[in-house]
Amino acid sequence: MLQLGFVSAILADSTFEEVVDFASENKFSCVEMMCWPKGKAERRYAGVTHIDVDNLDEANITSIKEILKKKNVEISGLGYYPNPLDEDAEKSKIYFDHIKKIIEAASKLDIPVMNTFVGRDHKKNVEYNLDRFKDTWPEIVEHAEKLDVKIGIENCPMFFTDDEWPGGKNLASTPAIWDRMFEVIPSDHFGLNYDPSHLIWMQMDEIQPIYDYAERLHHIHLKDVKVHKDKLNRVGIMANPLEYHSPKLPGLGDVRWGDFFSALTSVGYRGPVCIEVEDRSYESSEKDIKYSILQSRNYLNSYLVL
Repeated sequence: MLQLGFVSAILADSTFEEVVDFASENKFSCVEMMCWPKGKAERRYAGVTHIDVDNLDEANITSIKEILKKKNVEISGLGYYPNPLDEDAEKSKIYFDHIKKIIEAASKLDIPVMNTFVGRDHKKNVEYNLDRFKDTWPEIVEHAEKLDVKIGIENCPMFFTDDEWPGGKNLASTPAIWDRMFEVIPSDHFGLNYDPSHLIWMQMDEIQPIYDYAERLHHIHLKDVKVHKDKLNRVGIMANPLEYHSPKLPGLGDVRWGDFFSALTSVGYRGPVCIEVEDRSYESSEKDIKYSILQSRNYLNSYLVL
């Protein structure tokens, strides 16, 4: 059935072994492990390195596999979420090169999926970015096909603040755009790391895409969101989105979780579903962070067998 896990980014100060221990001790079957290059983070939840793919030798591969086997925990996917279509060509190349390294690491570690963003030049329109997508992404997917690793693109628009205005830094934000992307790359190795919360704050149906893109669901994020109607009524949908919505733990926002899991099971999805914590109300201490993961697990227990 569904494999409940969490995204390791929220445990940024923990080692790989500590993340796996926490998962094992608290009845999680999997973890999405972050694989950012070591260095300074560009934004919240970025820059987390629980597996360093730049230094993944045979000894490290063996150690990772042994730790996972001993603790009975799987890695649901390797995560890295930069902006591969950045307007700066040098940055774009760095991001794509690292994505390739993560795909290779996933193959060596027998991990089925790597998760990322498509990226976007946020100052240019959709058509311009689709043209760049056509020029860059087919090669990446072909590389993944050869190694039999699937790519899950998260559907977050990456538009929250002034520096991401007006278009956001991830093209893959709506079903209309997904259709265009999948026309360009029809490969079954290229799909979605689906997060229902982003559709909520964009005033869209978060359930229907599960039915419409069942064959493209390679990985699932479990994150909730609260749209504050009083704030939205004051600032409108043209405002920066954080002016009228807040990421929340599952069960504390507006996602219709009963319908969500009904849809997942109806289409036969049997992969990982990973809690993603971005709720500022639970980030004041390590204790609160771990509490937030467990609170999410307990809420989701009504839909899953743990």
